[in-house]
Amino acid sequence: MKNPIRAALRRGETVTGLILFTGSPIITELAAAAGIDFVIIDMEHSALDLDRCAHIIRAADAAGITPFVRVPEADSNLILKLLNMGAAGIALSHATCENCAKALEAVRYAPEGSRGACAIVRSAGYAPGDWEAHVRQANDEMMVIPLIEDTATLEDFEAMAAMPGLEVFFIGPTDLSIALGVPHATFDEPKMAAALEKVVAAARKHGKYVMTTIGNKPDPVYGKSVRKRGVQAIVLGTDGHLFLDVCKRLNTVKQA
Repeated sequence: MKNPIRAALRRGETVTGLILFTGSPIITELAAAAGIDFVIIDMEHSALDLDRCAHIIRAADAAGITPFVRVPEADSNLILKLLNMGAAGIALSHATCENCAKALEAVRYAPEGSRGACAIVRSAGYAPGDWEAHVRQANDEMMVIPLIEDTATLEDFEAMAAMPGLEVFFIGPTDLSIALGVPHATFDEPKMAAALEKVVAAARKHGKYVMTTIGNKPDPVYGKSVRKRGVQAIVLGTDGHLFLDVCKRLNTVKQA
């Protein structure tokens, strides 16, 4: 399958996404109907299992929205199953150069990687006619998206930005803000602003892209300011967080 997010970023476009905690295929379809470009199914913090991920990925494909999956570690067996379901790539929590290298190995077929080969899987179209063509396209289109959440990774980010095969870097503002000693700060806070500037500069130097979430401050003005600072992939938040925010705002009808 082609990866429309890669194509859009290379055209210089801004793309938006949503992190999924609820495991609802309907939420996935609603996100697509709202014009959101991708979803990230969260297998680090949520209780979602492989069977639920499969349903979400199918719903995403049917609705025309790109599905990624966030994994807690570079587990090659888990990654293989997710890719076989049709995930367009993985977001790797607490990324380092070492676990990124493992993830890149896991997402690619030989000779570029060690992904297990099986034609009777969804991502291969259930026995494709031209296996070699499938391998080439899969190796070209699959994305590994490192999450920048730790001070050590931030300090050594230049090395990660230079790694072949990595194209998009996801600044995880919640974990990174805690690591920087400014818990739950936005990118308006000086330490967070400096971190964003550093990642954007290094990514641009290597012809790559930056992703982050604005869910800790669901404000369109703030989101646009983050985009103007060089972020091309903007996650609006988690489905749970956004639903909670809307419910809280609407529930003010009870107030005098």
